[in-house]
Amino acid sequence: MNIGQAAKASGVNAKLIRYYESIGLTPEAGRTASGYRVYTPHEVNILRFVRRARTLGFSIERIQHLVGLWQDKDRESAEVKQIALEHVAELEAKIAEMRAMSDTLQELADACQGDHRPDCPILRDLENSAPRMAQGSGRPPYKGAAGADQTP
Repeated sequence: MNIGQAAKASGVNAKLIRYYESIGLTPEAGRTASGYRVYTPHEVNILRFVRRARTLGFSIERIQHLVGLWQDKDRESAEVKQIALEHVAELEAKIAEMRAMSDTLQELADACQGDHRPDCPILRDLENSAPRMAQGSGRPPYKGAAGADQTP
């Protein structure tokens, strides 16, 4: 099948298919005498595998590793499980970080009157957490061991 048909069958757009081939994530497709790419059902299956791994948030590097493990029928599943668990831990850390951001923003929004007055705790928080420039230096101040602003 041609690249358009492979894209439709795999759910991966043609531009991504070319990119995946260029970085070696998927094998280079065969070519017709006129230079058009030709894909086999096996290559389309690899593209589906890659698409699913991307929807689960795996990095290109990890997907490359997973594709290799998937194609190695003599491999043990322990390594695959380890990769998945490492990714789960990273996702959980990101979720916790996003939950903390959401909670902070919700607290700030709750503290904001949202009326005609210019006073806004949201903007005040953003201003107070931005690094202050050291007096006349154009640089943020140095934080000493005690965390106090100190101009170097």
